[in-house]
Amino acid sequence: MPTPGEFYQRDREWQPPAYTKDYKTSVARSPRLALISLQNSVSEITGPVFGHGDVDPIDNDLILNYAKPGEMPIGERIIVHGRVLDENARPVPNTLVEAWQANAGGRYRHKKDTYLAPIDPNFGGCGRTLTDENGYYYFRTVKPGAYPWRNWVNNWRPAHIHLSIFGTGFAQRLITQLYFEGDPLIAQCPIVNTIPDPQAIEQLIARLDMNATIPLDTIAYKFDIVLRGRRSTLFENRLEGN
Repeated sequence: MPTPGEFYQRDREWQPPAYTKDYKTSVARSPRLALISLQNSVSEITGPVFGHGDVDPIDNDLILNYAKPGEMPIGERIIVHGRVLDENARPVPNTLVEAWQANAGGRYRHKKDTYLAPIDPNFGGCGRTLTDENGYYYFRTVKPGAYPWRNWVNNWRPAHIHLSIFGTGFAQRLITQLYFEGDPLIAQCPIVNTIPDPQAIEQLIARLDMNATIPLDTIAYKFDIVLRGRRSTLFENRLEGN
């Protein structure tokens, strides 16, 4: 078997800088010295291992996976779906996608969240699923609410869902956020505005998908996720890896 090719280098002009003065917490979180690029080791180009059998079929249904029997959370019912692909447009099958979010009022089920919106007793705010052989995934949930945060005097986070995607190797793992088409708070958000390329911001916006919407039930949004691709490698004088 050929050795898997290394992943493409991260595009620093596409990703937001570690330090941005208008994003207050980046001041404390950003490194003080220049970043160092390291060559991928075998452990980084091979996949993380987790128990696929531990993923329950209801884990991707945030409407039901925390609710009491016979009850449901409050909020606009939505479906978020799409494909996980790499930079070579190849599907990433059988990979773990995790999601967490605020409830419809904009509050997380977390002891440090003190926003005055109420906690929904039937909404846990997290879920997970595995992509199928075509890299396809979906979640059913309620649309999260916007919430204020202490950056400037009057900053609000747009409605968003956090996503973690394991990929096929540690260097490919991605943690990101998706936003919703038409939300006016996206353009006002200091976190979103750390991203230097407008096209990169567009890739973080889930698009309304009426074809996948269930009439009289659930609105759908489509959001494809792109992970880092692999370089080509030579094996028996043939290119392998992409």
